[in-house]
Order: sequence, then structure tokens, then C-alpha cells
Amino acid sequence: MSYTTAEGHQQILDELAAATDRLAVSLACVGAAYDLLDEQSGDRLETALFRPIQHAYGTAQRTYSGFAARHGLEARSFEEASAGHVSQGARAFIDRAMDQAAEAAHVIAELQDTMLPVEVGDAELRAGLAEVRERVEGLRADARDFTRTLGR
Repeated sequence: MSYTTAEGHQQILDELAAATDRLAVSLACVGAAYDLLDEQSGDRLETALFRPIQHAYGTAQRTYSGFAARHGLEARSFEEASAGHVSQGARAFIDRAMDQAAEAAHVIAELQDTMLPVEVGDAELRAGLAEVRERVEGLRADARDFTRTLGR
């Protein structure tokens, strides 16, 4: 399929925005879970999940805005996401957070597979995408370890 450079740039921005939105939901869910936990469990959750997701979310935002700026494209802002109803409980929030983080990694992987980031010749974009994926790909195992010991 043939596409213009502008279409390729816009596709990259759209896909990266979709991944960033999923990370925002993931971050909101972990934050909501934190609010439902005791102090010790909350501290463990913050270390194991919140900080890595927060870092991935920040990296995704910077990658998005940097790419847009370097290519003269209009960037959107990212709003705080909703975690959902508190009645779901901490485990449900953590599960949803991991699903959203995994989906963000999947969206980025698919974008990388298109070779668009290589074709546009933007090393900073490629590095940012790789860093976000790296941050979130191991989180599901960390979440399982955390929830396995939750309440003990």
C-alpha cells in the first residue's frame, strides 16, 4: 500500500496516542487500587506497578509530543483517565491496569512492525517506542506476584 509521508506521520501519531491513552487508563486503575489498600500494600503496589506505568506513560507522552514537534504536526494533549467504579476492588483495578498496559504494548509492537518508525528516519521515536514497550512488557508477572500476596 502506498502512502504519503504526511499520512505515515499521522498514522504514527494516531497509534502512539492510542497506546498513550491505554497507559493513562492503566495508571488511573493502579492509582485507584492504591487508594483501596493499606499503607504497606500500597507502598508495594507503588514500587511494583505504579512507578513503571507512570514512567511508561510519561515516556509515551514525550515521544508523542517530540515526534509531533519535530515533524511540524499538531499534537493533542492527554487527559487524566477514569479508572471506573471503586466497587470493583483492588484486584479488578490491577487486572484492568495490566490489560490496558498489555494493549498499549501491543499497539506499539504493531506500529513497530509496520516499519513506519524506520521509514520516517526518526531515531528518537524508535527509542521512545522501545522504552515504553520495555517498561510495560514485564508488568503482568509483577502484578501476579503482587496480587498473589495481597491481603496476607
